[in-house]
Amino acid sequence: MPLLGGVRPPIASLIALLPVIAAVTAVAVGGIRAERVPQAVVDGERQIAADTALSVGTSIGAEAGTVRRTVEAYTATGEATPATVLKTLASARKQVLGSALLDSRTGRPLAADGEPVPLTGVDVTALASGHGAIPPRLVTSGGERRLLYFARVRFAPPGVDANEDQAEVRSRSERRWLLVVSGALPALTAYGDGRSAEMLDAVGHVLGRAGRGTASPAAADSGLPAAVARAAKRPGHRIDASASLPRTGPGGERTVVGWAQVAAATGRGDTDGLGLTVLTSRAVPTATATASADYTRVALTAAGALTGLALLLGWVLRRTVQRPLLRLYLSAGRLARGAAGRGPGAFEELARPVPVDGFGESARVGRALESLRRQLLGESGPQSLPAPRGPGYRTLTVAAVLLLAGWSVPMIFLLNRVDTATAVPAAVVADQQARTEIVSNRIRRSLDQSYTDVGELAGRLAGKSRAARTEVLRRALADRGTYRSLYLLNSSGDITLRVGDTPLRTSVHVPGGSGIATVNTSGRIPAIVAYARVPAGTGRAAPAGAVLFGEVDVNVLNSLLARPKLGSVWMTDGDDKVLAASVGYRAFQALPDSGLAGLARATRGAPGTVGSANSAVLASSAGPSVDAAAPVAQSGPAARLGWHVVTAEPAAALRLPATQARQRTMAVGILGLTVGAACLGWLHVVVIRPLRAVALAAERLAGGDRRTVLYPVFHDEVGSVARSLELIRQALAQRGRPGGYGRAVIPSQSRYENRTPW
Repeated sequence: MPLLGGVRPPIASLIALLPVIAAVTAVAVGGIRAERVPQAVVDGERQIAADTALSVGTSIGAEAGTVRRTVEAYTATGEATPATVLKTLASARKQVLGSALLDSRTGRPLAADGEPVPLTGVDVTALASGHGAIPPRLVTSGGERRLLYFARVRFAPPGVDANEDQAEVRSRSERRWLLVVSGALPALTAYGDGRSAEMLDAVGHVLGRAGRGTASPAAADSGLPAAVARAAKRPGHRIDASASLPRTGPGGERTVVGWAQVAAATGRGDTDGLGLTVLTSRAVPTATATASADYTRVALTAAGALTGLALLLGWVLRRTVQRPLLRLYLSAGRLARGAAGRGPGAFEELARPVPVDGFGESARVGRALESLRRQLLGESGPQSLPAPRGPGYRTLTVAAVLLLAGWSVPMIFLLNRVDTATAVPAAVVADQQARTEIVSNRIRRSLDQSYTDVGELAGRLAGKSRAARTEVLRRALADRGTYRSLYLLNSSGDITLRVGDTPLRTSVHVPGGSGIATVNTSGRIPAIVAYARVPAGTGRAAPAGAVLFGEVDVNVLNSLLARPKLGSVWMTDGDDKVLAASVGYRAFQALPDSGLAGLARATRGAPGTVGSANSAVLASSAGPSVDAAAPVAQSGPAARLGWHVVTAEPAAALRLPATQARQRTMAVGILGLTVGAACLGWLHVVVIRPLRAVALAAERLAGGDRRTVLYPVFHDEVGSVARSLELIRQALAQRGRPGGYGRAVIPSQSRYENRTPW
């Protein structure tokens, strides 16, 4: 029967896999190179470009949504003129540069206000007759680029009540107009000292620039914007596209460039198809580190040591375990054949002594087999073998594991262990601060928008009946998706009208005026609200002192905080308690590390000021991390809150040579220890442990135990030895029975007459 498994596979696997791990060590660790600009800096610039592009897209989408909601909320009478409708819809907005109301069927202008609206190339009738929201368009007006926002205006013709059955109204001549609003491109903001930001159109023309500090615009290289525009239109970069390119600059510096599309060319968002791209750049000092030579030397030394260790362990295991076990396998089979037969062949099998070599369990089995051989020949009776002394194969396995640990433990805990705080370039820390500022700006814009929305809704509630107010709030809750509930409070703090979920507020105080606040101090979810007083109206007005509250959905804020490669992000109140986060958190809990709280406090600046952003590399329980904090707002309704955005990115997650070397060194150390322990554990399970049991059974059999049956466990060398011992046991037991052959195997006299008899 062929042997399955056995002693060879685990030893061969150990000898084969350890050199493979040595090769991986040489390639993975020795291949690390200290670049002039670390990859973490390049990645950071790409992420800043993507964050800036997202902010631009959010601004455009917010303006487009505001135009549409204004039209949807407008209630026109049949006698309304185009001029009055246009004045109500667009003229009061500060962002509007020009507006026009067009006839949907003919495209003829019905009313206009502000600067002329450029409509060249715009098919008014096609836009007005379509379904769904009309995305903005990028056009040129007087040499300036403008964004056009559209909304369909439809209401009943003169003489028809707006509350009349809509199916009957549609059967008549309904008024269908198209509102077109012209606005400027969102203003760019450059985050981080020395950085410039540019907005490009689809062909690479610069539409806007912003700089901070001593920034040098990347557009000084006339070919760069066009190259970025071409790259943005490649098929493989159309969705969430971004890239970075280090470019040589004066004074030994390199200009790191990042770009990202404001929106993908495909999709259904408001900014799809605009072809806008944000390009950011920053000059960073070049690195002159030569650490890569050290990594190569360490890697080659470690790889050589592991290869030598593999050869040593292979030689020792083959010599002390594999070879003696194979000899036992052959000797036990020979004795079993001799015990089962008669005549000269049997005598020849039993005539040769059993070699006792090696140590430990193999030597014990060999001595027992030699005793059994002599018993089969009748030379001796059962004999007790001495108790085992000295180390066995288990000790050998433990020693082999310790040898591997002697290589792996320094790799895991000692080699390439640099101070990550000093290994993180200042440019990476600055990028973390810049990205934190971008996130805090997004939070500020969201809170400001909520403040504006609630103020507008409060104005629309004046003078309306309860049913009308309920409908206004219900539509606002469904359209915006920002609030979990909208409700009215009277002067006593009682809720008189509510749409949406049950409010989370625990405070019954009714503030005056308008603003943003938190209205609970405990619970699983923080209650962040924007509020505004409902103005007094005529007729069935809201009760005196009524205040409209819009309870912000904290999940919306959580989604604004989450950004790729920024780490963990928290928004805290003035007492450094968590209000929202990109990771799991409990409302109003403290920041997970005291260093983060100290960094947040450091941004507050002098009393009476909102402070400024700050960043540092701090030590935490999980290791060094690049942390930053920035105030949510320095102006506007959220400025007085004292809220902050705090971020923490583990330094180990950055693509720096020092961190990569440490991670890869630890990885190969763990891999080497795991593979070595697995192979040696395999050897122990399938060979050493069964062999210990076989050695004990063989010694008992040699000592006269003829009753204990030996059952082989595996189809390998150890199992074959156990089967042979069972045959020997049966032969010895048969001789001791009445009628059994109770003599030794004696050679035939005719064949061995000239030999010396036993």
